[in-house]
Amino acid sequence: MEVRRVLHMNGGEGEASYASNSSFQRTVLTMVKPILEETVLDLIGDQTFLQSEVLRIADLGCSTGPNSLSVITNIIDTITMACKRLHRQPPEFQVFLNDLTGNDFNTAFKSLPSF
Repeated sequence: MEVRRVLHMNGGEGEASYASNSSFQRTVLTMVKPILEETVLDLIGDQTFLQSEVLRIADLGCSTGPNSLSVITNIIDTITMACKRLHRQPPEFQVFLNDLTGNDFNTAFKSLPSF
């Protein structure tokens, strides 16, 4: 019987964890932040974009460290600031985090208060 190994991140805490070893990913996220903001602002410019009272954000393949929540926070902040400039009520946000079942989602949820 062939055994297949599934790639997964190390748990969310400790020296070998993804959260402690994701500075490269954080650097890339910082580099693409202006592109993300521009894309979000382009979407908001479309009059049909904010017709819904709820905006859903999905991170498919999220990290267990702070990187995923950082990107989501940036999206929410960009939309909220744009709505204020347009004198519109910001929508309610629903965020969906999804990845392998073996990921340590508890670490992601523990970091929510800092966001």
